[in-house]
Amino acid sequence: MKWSSGYVAAIGILGAAMVPSIVMATNASSIQILSATIRDQRIGGATVILQKTGEQSVAVTTNTDGRAEVSESDADDPATLVIVRMPGYSDLIAKCPCAGMTYALSPYMQKLDGMRIVLNWGLDPMDLDGHLAFPGNHVFFDKKLGTDAQLDIDHTDGFGPETVTVERKHAGERYMYAVQDYSDLRAPESDRLSHSGAKVFVYIGQTLIRAYYVPTNKPGNVWTVFAVSEEGEIQDINTMGGINVSQIDQLTAAAVFGATVGGTNPAAPLATPAAPLTVALADVAAARKLNVQGEAAYRGGDLAGAMRLFQSAIEVNEGYGQAYSNLGLVFQKSGRVAEALWANRKAIALASGPSAPTTRASTHFNNGKIYEDAGQWTDAAREYAQAQHEKDNPIYEKVLQRMRDHGVN
Repeated sequence: MKWSSGYVAAIGILGAAMVPSIVMATNASSIQILSATIRDQRIGGATVILQKTGEQSVAVTTNTDGRAEVSESDADDPATLVIVRMPGYSDLIAKCPCAGMTYALSPYMQKLDGMRIVLNWGLDPMDLDGHLAFPGNHVFFDKKLGTDAQLDIDHTDGFGPETVTVERKHAGERYMYAVQDYSDLRAPESDRLSHSGAKVFVYIGQTLIRAYYVPTNKPGNVWTVFAVSEEGEIQDINTMGGINVSQIDQLTAAAVFGATVGGTNPAAPLATPAAPLTVALADVAAARKLNVQGEAAYRGGDLAGAMRLFQSAIEVNEGYGQAYSNLGLVFQKSGRVAEALWANRKAIALASGPSAPTTRASTHFNNGKIYEDAGQWTDAAREYAQAQHEKDNPIYEKVLQRMRDHGVN
């Protein structure tokens, strides 16, 4: 019982698109597939694929109980990916071991600024909780509703899912997401969270865009996973820390997660974004090659191939702004505009060097066009104004006048 109180690039979303020949599983162990938004709803008819580089993929279909019987040896191999597909749901892609695990599928999201965060883990500890903190709000088990955000599912008996859905991320506000080991809430030095197999999946639109895995062999009963900046950029944090409280209230959420909650914004050591990874020169060159191949695929009309290549470039070099910019363009051309906004915001955040103002301006302009096409004039005007701020261009003044004609100043 809880006391009442007063957070890979998605492992190469690309991997899901490259499934070789299929064989059936033997020596079965169970993987269960549930809905991420409806408590205990089992999903039958989903395709569960175990994929290992250089080997045949193993695919089975879930039964009416949402279970797929798979090879335990394959499912327990860390070199294996589990890929789950179901019409109307985003593909799920995760690293194994996965034998005996439960995973949750996210239905497609329709909102441009929506986001869904899904937490899964193993049997021990039994009770992990997701916490989303942002200005004036703290969404968790005791405060399930926030401003344009809610806790869809709370599990206290292992595995999850525990799901938070953001219907609309507010511009200019910082969001923080963390996981607390409620089973050890008064044991800040416990390492059970680090051995829980916890995974956090972040979905935008139709796409799994980030997957996080709990740091292993680290003490701490709080895993601060990621932030969304005031400009909408997803920032990795992925740190472990310990707190000794029986309740996480508004003030504690601000202190731990570094969000402005209830008017408080103290220093928060658990909430510092991770330092950029050092990328080897060989990886930089490999990413550039993949990006060039992606651009060639795009020019040739192969949007799906271009998308995979740009995602591959980002997987090799997560700080590659040009690949994010190209990916945003492909998402936009493919009609996956929520995902395009996400990639574009990352490109803006990563832009550097003499060409940065031009890159930022053109990318803000692309975002404005997405919002304008959706009839979200205020959002469109904000993006167009940011484009003009970065670089004067008669086109930007023209679109801003169009926004004024819609009554947006």
